[in-house]
Amino acid sequence: MLLEHNIKTAREICFMKLGIVGLPNVGKSTLFNAITNAGAESANYPFCTIDPNVGMVAVPDARLDKLAEIYEPDKKTPAVIEFVDIAGLVKGASQGAGLGNKFLANIRETDAIVHVVRCFDDENIMHVVADAGTNVPVDPVGDIEAIDMELIMADLDMVQRRVDKAQKAAKGDKKFLHEADVFKALAEHLDAGKSARTFDCSDDDKALIATSDLLTLKPVIYAANMDEDGFANQKDNEYLKKVQTLAAAEGSEVLPICAKLEQDIAELEGEEKQMFLDELGIAESGLDRLIKCSYSLLGLISFLTYGKDECRAWTIRKGTKAPQAAGKIHSDIERGFIRAEVIAYDDMIKYGSVNAAKEKGQLRSEGKDYVVQDGDMIYFRFNV
Repeated sequence: MLLEHNIKTAREICFMKLGIVGLPNVGKSTLFNAITNAGAESANYPFCTIDPNVGMVAVPDARLDKLAEIYEPDKKTPAVIEFVDIAGLVKGASQGAGLGNKFLANIRETDAIVHVVRCFDDENIMHVVADAGTNVPVDPVGDIEAIDMELIMADLDMVQRRVDKAQKAAKGDKKFLHEADVFKALAEHLDAGKSARTFDCSDDDKALIATSDLLTLKPVIYAANMDEDGFANQKDNEYLKKVQTLAAAEGSEVLPICAKLEQDIAELEGEEKQMFLDELGIAESGLDRLIKCSYSLLGLISFLTYGKDECRAWTIRKGTKAPQAAGKIHSDIERGFIRAEVIAYDDMIKYGSVNAAKEKGQLRSEGKDYVVQDGDMIYFRFNV
């Protein structure tokens, strides 16, 4: 977890913002506490997280750690993810129920949604869906549908406004007729209770719809929050199976997790942490798995810059070309791009150093059309 006084700097370099959402009392703030150590208030009553709690988390990267060992730089800068713990939602949020208006505004600012779903029974913890004072049986699929419907209803309102705007514009320019038709079809899709993510259309129409900033277009990771017994016996967890079936149908990711265990893991470091993970029979913490899941879902990779002054990991989208990757460092480097001197991290490790790899012909000079690969170590040549 990054220190408080570093948060402004972290925000400036942050590439990914994940909103942690869920119905009240599903373990949302407990998970946020565990992965950020930010100390967000966690209590067994609805709406304890009224304002979004923000945590900046350094992305673990063994490659960056190794480069720091080799170069002993003045500064080591990891990639950063921003997590936002967003206030609990109930049915009717799209009409302002509960803290719905705050919820919808905050989720709109995120790149992806981490939807925490309760997959455990506990008579001491209320399960709230519509009425904050009414306890109902645990139903993970029903919970997902409750939040989805609120997002869909909010999107439907926005899409209808887009149809009206396009129809008015079409009176002066017929090119807007197609836009009106696309959003009409999308409105029918949403009205049937389906998310914008599952709307089938051409790539051009997808690009058009993407300009509307819809909530149900956002990629989703379902964090299936289980108790310790359920997490230890995932094959027999019926709640988890239901979430996995739903996610498979819509192309979303599922992250099995136990928020309470993650709290324990977050308090440990080094060998003690690894011993605890070994005892649990898991290779990585929930944070590490969530980050990998997020990168995969959003199509992200990292390239590395290195030297005595700084070793740093930079996050970009798959398919990014060298000049645009350089622009992540500074716009002047993109504008004055000449070439990228590239070596794959694995090749550098194989030969022991950049110089040794260079002698073996592994250091390449790449031009403007080079597509940066995950783990590329790059030195950019530029002139402005």
